[in-house]
Amino acid sequence: MAKLELRNITKRFGKVLALDDLSLTVARGEFFIVVGPNGSGKTTLLRVIAGLVPPDSGEVYIDGEEVNDLPPAQRGVRMVFQGYALFPHLKVYDEQRFSNLNFPLKIRKFLREEIVKVISTVTGRVGIERDLYPRKPDQLSAGQKQKVAVGRALTLVPKLFVLDEPLSNLDPLSRVKVREEIRRIHGEIKATTLYVTHNLPEAIALADRMAVLDHGAIQQIGTPGEVYERPANEFVRLFIHSYDLPVRPI
Repeated sequence: MAKLELRNITKRFGKVLALDDLSLTVARGEFFIVVGPNGSGKTTLLRVIAGLVPPDSGEVYIDGEEVNDLPPAQRGVRMVFQGYALFPHLKVYDEQRFSNLNFPLKIRKFLREEIVKVISTVTGRVGIERDLYPRKPDQLSAGQKQKVAVGRALTLVPKLFVLDEPLSNLDPLSRVKVREEIRRIHGEIKATTLYVTHNLPEAIALADRMAVLDHGAIQQIGTPGEVYERPANEFVRLFIHSYDLPVRPI
């Protein structure tokens, strides 16, 4: 588990201001969700944290250490991408060769016995059946691909687990099932988790706390109940109440 601190992060792409002097603290072990409309800066935020995109100004701290100059592999951040980012030519798992699940371990030269142990733990935790091992991504359903993507991210114990719209490509039933799996896994591994989505019901079902983002700036931070009951401004009110929620969040 790691504490995450973002201090005055600004990021521009040409004339587009993607992140606007953004500051945020996520506590150790917290399941924190950033919600907002498309184009609000959610994915850019995750990419800055993971080290895939450098901020123009501001600092990223993980467990009190500034990591702006650290490459992604040294930050202890494990990321699940919206589009799965699986290797299309590799099997789900192959004990002898590089595969989607063991790739992070083999590239770091883990011993075979260590890899077998880790993969056994991860596949059990995520719910990847052995009959999926010989398949390649084009032979998997969307839900199965998402499980493999989550499993691969968990093969190395993360300081920080970040997920970018991980359920957006799933049908409604699969969304609910995978959402429940992600929350259960978080309860098991206790990793600090930052999850972004434009789907408010999804955020309310998962979040310990949440932030509402618009045009690269945080509009409000609070529990789902606090944000729902006491929106900080008109944007938050309109965004929250654009959804006809079946139950009022606690």
